[in-house]
Amino acid sequence: MKIGIIGTGANGSCIAADLTQAGLDVSLIDQWPEHVNAMRQSGITIVMPEETINTKVKAYNLCDVCTFNKKFDVIFIVVKAYDTKWVSTLIEPYLKEDGIMIGLQNCMTAGIINDIVGANRNLAAVVELSSEIFKPGNVKRNTPPSGSWFGIGSLTAEMDNRIPDILELLKYSGKVAHTQNILSAKWMKLIVNAMTMGPRSILGLRAVEAMNVDGMRELALKIGEEALLIGQKMGFNPEPIFGLDQKDIEQSNRLLELLLDRIINDVGPHARDAVLQDHLKGRLSEVDLINGLIYEEGQKYGIDCIYNKRVCEITDRIQRNVISPSPNNAKELVG
Repeated sequence: MKIGIIGTGANGSCIAADLTQAGLDVSLIDQWPEHVNAMRQSGITIVMPEETINTKVKAYNLCDVCTFNKKFDVIFIVVKAYDTKWVSTLIEPYLKEDGIMIGLQNCMTAGIINDIVGANRNLAAVVELSSEIFKPGNVKRNTPPSGSWFGIGSLTAEMDNRIPDILELLKYSGKVAHTQNILSAKWMKLIVNAMTMGPRSILGLRAVEAMNVDGMRELALKIGEEALLIGQKMGFNPEPIFGLDQKDIEQSNRLLELLLDRIINDVGPHARDAVLQDHLKGRLSEVDLINGLIYEEGQKYGIDCIYNKRVCEITDRIQRNVISPSPNNAKELVG
């Protein structure tokens, strides 16, 4: 089986290293030349809480794709959500007719990929994996395989029989589960990301530090309440993620707090999430596709999601260099 992973930044590198360590045939494709060169010369180094692993990998620059004379059985898309459409279109000709393309990403990207490769070559995923990359060839992984989780599901019942193949691959990188209602599960993950990634990155703080700021936990839950309501309007139901089961969901009368506490506990107190990394690197974040999506969908139902809108507005000013991520933003954020 030939596996392609396109987008080997932090999470992509972690997954690629795990699958390569397992003896699988994995090609890493990335658009950061210095990172590709570092991986070619010295492999990829993954620093985890309990150990550091260096793995020799097959790394390719994005421009090398046109030289490929093989097609992949499985392609994992691990780029930023806003790059999904063009990356999936670029790599689709190199996916076998009976191959599978699957996005291991934040945001609601499953439909985008499905439209490009077709319903008979697509599965969807929810991912819990926290990692950071600032130096080419070196990744800090906050959640090792024992603390990572992948939920895999299909958009059509005809693809259910392909799910075990993907679970068999991803078991080397984390715990795995067949998620029955994958789109609801992806919305649940979107809710978690909306409560955490954008808000705490505005403060420029790590996970626990941000939530210890006065009013931040209450704000996170208000953001989650808006997102949960909009999801219900869209037809999404509460779905267990992060290794929780249906019993955990059904018996909890504090679902949002359960999810918030779970993600903070799993990633650890010192993790810098993807949005904060984007702010520090001066690049575009996914907030518009997380909190922004919630606000936009709310407008369709006549619901003004003011807390999600606030996160977007302050994040926009950070991205335009009007302000910087700082605890000084807490008063405006919390309101």
